Amino acid sequence: MNKKRVLTIQDYSCLGRCSLTVALPTLSAMGIEAVGIPTAVLSNHTHFASYTFLDLTDQLLPIVEKWDKYDHRFDFIYTGYLTNDQISTVEKVIEKLKDAGNRVFVDPAMADNGLLYPGFDNSHVEAMRDLLSYADYVKPNLTEACLLAGVPYPNEGKCDEAMYLSLCEALTKFGPRYVVFSGVEIEEGKTGVLCYDKETKKHSYFQKERKPGIYHGTGDLFASALVGALTKGYSLEEGTEIAHDFVSMSIDNTIAYQRDGILYGPDFEEALNYLSSK
Repeated sequence: MNKKRVLTIQDYSCLGRCSLTVALPTLSAMGIEAVGIPTAVLSNHTHFASYTFLDLTDQLLPIVEKWDKYDHRFDFIYTGYLTNDQISTVEKVIEKLKDAGNRVFVDPAMADNGLLYPGFDNSHVEAMRDLLSYADYVKPNLTEACLLAGVPYPNEGKCDEAMYLSLCEALTKFGPRYVVFSGVEIEEGKTGVLCYDKETKKHSYFQKERKPGIYHGTGDLFASALVGALTKGYSLEEGTEIAHDFVSMSIDNTIAYQRDGILYGPDFEEALNYLSSK
């Protein structure tokens, strides 16, 4: 039996759980060999008042080229937060590593609550649409989906199931077969996730009671657990539910520890036991 292996390409924030600091342990807990390419190194993530930022864009292709003489096949290539200038380079990395047997998962981490992240403009949205042409899976939140699909963000972020499915159909036209939404709020007081398969037109929706507070990095945590579950052979519906449960457990832990979820992210470490059992 071949060991499963995932490559994830995103930044490394030294303090504050997000990006590679959650992706690598999450995948490893599921028995998967986790390989990371850092796109940048930050002292801490950008929700802190200040931070250092070391751009590693010029290292991405040289890193991959050094692997040419070695076994560098991946079951999944998983991208997270990328800056404008990095997307075209990451596309070259994917072109170099893509084969008939692996899959590409894109988390278009670029916006939330109706707004692009600071430093991004419409050119970033256009570049991200181009990256979707390489993707088998895309995991947006509502803001990112609206930007990518070119439709207005709904008033107060309220969206019914029909609109989510319409957005799913729109996003699959850029390339992906599968769409997974995180942070879905269709019913008052509840939050969930919705997944969609373009070929079968089937969709599934899972929800739980909404937890109090804001937690930076939950999208990264969800995406990492979902990629791990898909790599292990779970169906999209099964993987989505596993990832949703894992994030919910992590938020419960953060509340129990009375930690600042915005700065330090979700306390996911104890919840890794749940993923290990999968």
